[in-house]
Amino acid sequence: MDSLNKKKYWRENLKYLAILLTIWFLVSFVFGILLVDELNTIRLGGFKLGFWFAQQGAIYVFVVLIFVYIKLMNKLDKKFGFNEQ
Repeated sequence: MDSLNKKKYWRENLKYLAILLTIWFLVSFVFGILLVDELNTIRLGGFKLGFWFAQQGAIYVFVVLIFVYIKLMNKLDKKFGFNEQ
């Protein structure tokens, strides 16, 4: 693999990481801490939404983001010829 393809691969990987970490930051910090009072006016399954994000929502989103990252990286590996199969 030449140097240009390595840079493209790494740049795309960093783009994926930045997007996914931004989503995680929004859900865990912004929704779970900064906007908790506004979100607590909404109820989800009998619980205040701000409380839900702080206690469970951020964890669920993090697990989903792990699977999204796996799917994106498998696709990226195939694109650049790193697939394991």
